[in-house]
Amino acid sequence: MAQFYVGDIVKMKKKHPCGNDQWEVMRTGMDFRIKCLKCERQVWLDRPSFEKAVRKIIKQHSPEGSV
Repeated sequence: MAQFYVGDIVKMKKKHPCGNDQWEVMRTGMDFRIKCLKCERQVWLDRPSFEKAVRKIIKQHSPEGSV
């Protein structure tokens, strides 16, 4: 299971209606809030749906407090 952090940029399997497939993770936990990088629409997904929909992590932020 991959680790996701706030600020990560992920590529999803399906494109958003605006044509973009890259999203920024805004919130993590049991539910994820992600923001489309093209139209800035925000969507809430539960963890299983989010993990299934992610194709790859494009840019990963390290957790706060790590060295």
